Amino acid sequence: MDNKPLKLMCILAHPDDESLATGGILAKYATAGVQTYLIMATRGERGWTGPIADYPGPQALGRLREAELRAAAHTLGLHEVIFLDYQDGELDRADSTEAIGKIVTQLRRLRPEVVVTLDPQGIYGHPDHIAISQLTTAAVLAAADPTYHPLSDDLPHRVTKLYYRAFTPAEQAAYEAAFGRLSMRIDGFERGFTAWPEWAITTRIDTSAYWEQVWQAIECHCSQLPGYQKLKALPDDYHTHLWGTQTFYRAMSLVNGGREVEDDLFAGLRERVQPPALFYLAPSLVGEL
Repeated sequence: MDNKPLKLMCILAHPDDESLATGGILAKYATAGVQTYLIMATRGERGWTGPIADYPGPQALGRLREAELRAAAHTLGLHEVIFLDYQDGELDRADSTEAIGKIVTQLRRLRPEVVVTLDPQGIYGHPDHIAISQLTTAAVLAAADPTYHPLSDDLPHRVTKLYYRAFTPAEQAAYEAAFGRLSMRIDGFERGFTAWPEWAITTRIDTSAYWEQVWQAIECHCSQLPGYQKLKALPDDYHTHLWGTQTFYRAMSLVNGGREVEDDLFAGLRERVQPPALFYLAPSLVGEL
């Protein structure tokens, strides 16, 4: 039987997405011996929460937020962090061929069975969130195509399962209790939080044992902490919804399907075993049976 460790890769947009959106699964699976990887599209260069006069500029803030992310990654037990080197707020205008090629290169190098990204609505319509969802989905398809040759000569790799992080109405209520209504005005339209209905959730992961570890990772993002203190001060009921369970939509699976809600991102993979061994009998022994 193949004893190679399973591999999980999260592909996200900004430092702190890994802790807020997927910290529970990263901590849980790393603890269980799964190799966990993170591809981050930007360094969050425009995510300044302090007084405007104190904004250190995009390069300095990018360096600071990269250091914060690496500290959070260490807390969560990540195997490796890879940056795509795009600018915060500009990912949806990046050269898509180049960006997809960068992701394909890492998929083929690291060869994860399971990939997780943000949902196609970008949680609350954030263009970077939407872009990373689209780019990741395209890259998962391209990585398996033997005729696709982006930046390296690595062999094609077929991802077995692709998931979108699916935030629930209960999570929306918790975040908006802390931060107010989450919305953005883009291209003349008001975009708001898009929660997934309960019936659309395909996968529900118990992450309650990793609540404290995830908060330690969140607290590594010191440049963002003024906002997160409001989150931390919420009543326990809200925290149970935020950190006790993480929910997903199974966008693609080559090993399972149906309406039964999974409790494991690797459901359908763990059940795959080697076929029974076939024994060879010498002709001289056949007559003795």
